[in-house]
Amino acid sequence: MGSFAEDRRADRAAEAEQRRIDQAAAEALRVERVRAADERAARLREQQRAEKDAARKVRAVRRSEMGASLTAGNVYRKGTLALVIASGLGSLPAQVLHFVGISPMLLPLPLAIEGAAWVMAAGVAYADERGLPGWVRWFLRLLVVAAAGFAATINYDYGSHLSGLSPSDARAAGIGLAAVTLLGPVLFEIRQWVTNLSGQTRDEHDKARRVHDRKRRRQHHAVARLADRLVSAAPFGVLSFEDAFAHAWEIETGTSTPGMSPKLHRRAARSVAELAQAQRPPAPRRWWRKAPPVALASGRPIDTTPNTESADTSTNRSTADLGKSTRLALPASLPKPVVFDLAKPVKPIALRTAAAASPRPRRVTGRVPQAARSTRPARTAEQLLIEARTATANWSIDDLTAEGIRKAVHTSPAKARVLRETLRAERTPAPDEAAA
Repeated sequence: MGSFAEDRRADRAAEAEQRRIDQAAAEALRVERVRAADERAARLREQQRAEKDAARKVRAVRRSEMGASLTAGNVYRKGTLALVIASGLGSLPAQVLHFVGISPMLLPLPLAIEGAAWVMAAGVAYADERGLPGWVRWFLRLLVVAAAGFAATINYDYGSHLSGLSPSDARAAGIGLAAVTLLGPVLFEIRQWVTNLSGQTRDEHDKARRVHDRKRRRQHHAVARLADRLVSAAPFGVLSFEDAFAHAWEIETGTSTPGMSPKLHRRAARSVAELAQAQRPPAPRRWWRKAPPVALASGRPIDTTPNTESADTSTNRSTADLGKSTRLALPASLPKPVVFDLAKPVKPIALRTAAAASPRPRRVTGRVPQAARSTRPARTAEQLLIEARTATANWSIDDLTAEGIRKAVHTSPAKARVLRETLRAERTPAPDEAAA
């Protein structure tokens, strides 16, 4: 009975412990879910805030663009284009009515005339953009004036002959149509002129850079050409010209400092050495550094013997503890001093020099000029014949060739041929001797 109650109490305790563990796990799970929900809500709030900031920036950019569009430059450019369009719309219908009134077949004429004026005006802008020569732009302007002037004449004639108008109104209509016809090309040309002036003001830096590039290529032609070769050898866009020029300068001059060369480096080093030598203070002159004594003309030498008494005294005084004297023992016989008589001339001594011994004769290190060569004596015909006889004494008649004789006696081909014929004639027996 007792054991059953204990087991029952143990089971209840275990069940209570399990319930406590389950409740703790459920609480932890709930806390984790709440934390995850809070993080999710925080991320959503952060995302909404980022979206609001992005929308606010977009609106600010739009407002700034709208404000920038109202600047003087934009108003001038867009207003000029609007006036040009209005000019075309005002002048083209009058030309169409004028030519169509004459004949419907003339309908393309106003389109061609007005189109020619505007196309030539656009050609002027294109020439300015490409930097073409000035005569091209002026030629195109002349064509614009011709086309616009002709269209203005047609419009003036059409406006001045309108029916149902008083003479003053008709005249005003004609002048207005002519002015509108000319106003468009004139405004477009003025706009292009102002744009070119502003572009030139902005391109001052580019102009200075182009001038610098031309000057660098002119003054450092070899380095610039090597830089071009490096750029062309590398893949497109990998190596810039500035980096290639730096590499080319180091290759050509041996230094990585732009503008420095070996010659300039030597000049700089020499200048630094000269500056340091100039800034160095002069050495002080010491009064005891005098010239060595010179004997008098009378033959008596100057006594240069030092004061032995003071030397001996100082020596004995410094070595008193040693118990002996350190007086120098002078030899009994001193050499007599050499006396030069300044009044008697001295006979100069002849110096002999010996040639430096060399283990082998010196060879020619280069081509000897013609003036430094030794002339070989010219040999007479008899001397050449004697030398040829000696050299070809053991030769057969078949071996007597001009080339062999030339090499044997070292003569010219012409003289060798003469010697060949002479030697063959000497060695060939006469006909009577052959018969005998």
